[in-house]
Amino acid sequence: MKRLVVVTLAVLAGCTYYVAQPPTYASAPPPAMARFDRSWSAVVGAFGDEGVQVTSEDRNAGIVSGSRGGIDVTANVRAQADGSIRVELNTRGATERDPGLIDRISRAYDRRMGR
Repeated sequence: MKRLVVVTLAVLAGCTYYVAQPPTYASAPPPAMARFDRSWSAVVGAFGDEGVQVTSEDRNAGIVSGSRGGIDVTANVRAQADGSIRVELNTRGATERDPGLIDRISRAYDRRMGR
């Protein structure tokens, strides 16, 4: 009996015990969300830079709408499957009053994105 206890203790002493590392949590948002947030802010800022009054924002749908001088402007901000962000700008209404508005908004967006 004594021998069995000694053998059991010897076997147990040879076992390796592993301690699992505690999980780590990232404090920064995921890269895709950070890119979306940056693009969203740049679109809203570009609207303001060109005097377009934002009339509605729906982040979940990715749509910003506004108007200036009878021209309605819409921006669609979409995350792509590859993690990139696509921004599409559209105008409708009295675009003949300011045909360069869409181009100026696009340039303002690019400036805000550092391009």
